[in-house]
Amino acid sequence: MSSLLEPENSPNIFIPEEWSEAAESIVFYSPTSPPPVVLICGAKNCGKSTFSRHLLNVFLQRYKKVVYLDSDVGQPEFTPPGFLSLTVVDKLTPDLSTPCLKTPERCFFFGDVSSKRDPTAYLSYASCLYDYYCKEYHSINKTQELAKIELPLIVNTPGWVKGVGYEILVDMLKYIAPSYVVKINISAESKNLPAGEFWLEEEEDFGSTNLIEIRSARQDAFNRSILVQKDASLMRDLRIMAYFRQCFPKDCSITTIKELAHALASHPPYQVPISSIKIRHLHCQVPSDQIFYSLNATIVGLAESSKTSENLSWCVGLGIIRGIDTSKGLLYVITPVAHGTLEKVDLLLQGFIQIPSCLLQVKGCISPYMSANILPTS
Repeated sequence: MSSLLEPENSPNIFIPEEWSEAAESIVFYSPTSPPPVVLICGAKNCGKSTFSRHLLNVFLQRYKKVVYLDSDVGQPEFTPPGFLSLTVVDKLTPDLSTPCLKTPERCFFFGDVSSKRDPTAYLSYASCLYDYYCKEYHSINKTQELAKIELPLIVNTPGWVKGVGYEILVDMLKYIAPSYVVKINISAESKNLPAGEFWLEEEEDFGSTNLIEIRSARQDAFNRSILVQKDASLMRDLRIMAYFRQCFPKDCSITTIKELAHALASHPPYQVPISSIKIRHLHCQVPSDQIFYSLNATIVGLAESSKTSENLSWCVGLGIIRGIDTSKGLLYVITPVAHGTLEKVDLLLQGFIQIPSCLLQVKGCISPYMSANILPTS
């Protein structure tokens, strides 16, 4: 945990024939209008993300762009943890073993690594992202702009498939009604989803959804098993650190956690007038006289207040509240989000995504987040 910000590259993933056939049948035997919508589901550690990346690459052989709806808030594909996002992808993924950061077209900050704290809000976010996809990329009327194109959609889902997690998945399946459901089964039968079209009631018609069931395949190029349980908490910390590494130029020499901690500690923050923003706490209530104490030294979602009745606010990224000067009415925020985009932000969302403790405990580095509640202006 002391050196590299990115995890070591895993061996090249071996894609079995069953997976290749499933991906190719979806991509090359589907009509282009409307393009296919594919939802991938299965238990934890079954290979959903790996299959999703493989399917994405196969789609890019037929389409110039593919839309990816990520509903796995614990281990997201293109964002830091805590987000549900919709990303338009136009480049192949060279390494099927490692996720990479991309800027989503639309995203919501859920603020936790599991949907269990607020299933209702979670489903609202997932539904809203799907509705956005349908409006922008799925159903194109002849009267709409010619510049709009129809694109396929991949929906990645969490591995929580029991109890409430199962009910959430069923609700998502019913709402999205995908062209294909890819169900990945593992050898431990008791952990798998029920057989067949589990999301339908007995009297419900299967409709136009095609169910494809494949077996989990966690092997490398030498056909060796790589069923190693990854440390989910460590992976989340690495993603958060990789995200805030974007505050600095790519050619800037920051390769260790200590170097990143020092760089963030000395990075000039944005000064945000407290009067210009609202603060919303997700999944908990905070007394009004404790709001600033609760905000200091935390990660927040940077969002734009919703003007719709659903009160759903699009998020543009994350920020670290580096300090608060109540006498001057200023918050000090560190974020890689571009200044032009930040100008639209008028809402801070505080959830349970925290600054990795390794950034706060580096030897020889006095962490600014832990030192004081009031910082001088820079």
